[in-house]
Amino acid sequence: MTNRCCAVSRPPSSQLSDEQAIIDTIATSTDGMVRLAGGSFLMGSNDATFPSDGEGPVREVSLDPFWIDETAVTNAQFAEFVAQTGYVTEAERFDWSFVFYLFLPPELQNNAAVPSAPWWRQVYGATWRQPEGKHSNIDKRADHPVVHVSWNDALAYATWCGKRLPTESEWEFAARGGLRQKRYPWGDVLTPQGKHQCNIWQGKFPEKNTGRDGFLGTCGVRAFRPNRYGLYNMSGNVWEWCSDWFHPTFRQYDSASNPHGPPAGTAKVVKGGSYLCHKSYCNRYRVSARTHNTPDSTTGHMGFRCVLTA
Repeated sequence: MTNRCCAVSRPPSSQLSDEQAIIDTIATSTDGMVRLAGGSFLMGSNDATFPSDGEGPVREVSLDPFWIDETAVTNAQFAEFVAQTGYVTEAERFDWSFVFYLFLPPELQNNAAVPSAPWWRQVYGATWRQPEGKHSNIDKRADHPVVHVSWNDALAYATWCGKRLPTESEWEFAARGGLRQKRYPWGDVLTPQGKHQCNIWQGKFPEKNTGRDGFLGTCGVRAFRPNRYGLYNMSGNVWEWCSDWFHPTFRQYDSASNPHGPPAGTAKVVKGGSYLCHKSYCNRYRVSARTHNTPDSTTGHMGFRCVLTA
């Protein structure tokens, strides 16, 4: 198995050398957030689909109380951040990002492909404002999650809000919604009574998406019912950045109380899966699933939400 459908990365040599301006914070608000009381839960799973991901072993973790955004950060919210700060995202500074090939017009479908995942195309001009390149816009996607944002971009937004990015353990605790060791935020059955609960790939990946769940790309951040904690789209739609550095085994040795992951690394954890996940290739829309990407990488299926220590 490979995780390249999930976390296609910029080449390591592409690091930008100049620094972004310091972002002034605004007054912190808990509007649109849910306060979680914390406590103990069983984190991870013994699912062996992707051994290199390091989902297991299952272990008990305890967390202090925290606030978490009800939804992923939207295009409208990110636009306000940019308007107030003049922030320029890394995709804009690199002048390209990764776009799924079926979203491109014929003349762009021959753009440079990722050898290990040829459905990804390097598209110049693809940014959060133009998710599929210069021919696209977000005029009708104000309530969709912002995409083509790197971990560094997400951190800048969170800092501006006076918040932070969730640890992996906080994210998974929140996604589970109080359910014990279930596969999804709503239980163990993907489509209970035949009803879709999240935005993932339907059909044969990567050739045909039937859209039976109602969507081909991103959807509005409140398109499906929330979990028991009132949190939306914790499975599918877009991957969400976490604060932790990724390591396939470190988490089993990490602290059992408010773990934060390894002290250093080369890639950050992402959780939740996306509209491109399918059981035949990348069933990482399970709450315990995890993968990773480099902090400056951007794609059309990665976003984020913020948290705040209570």
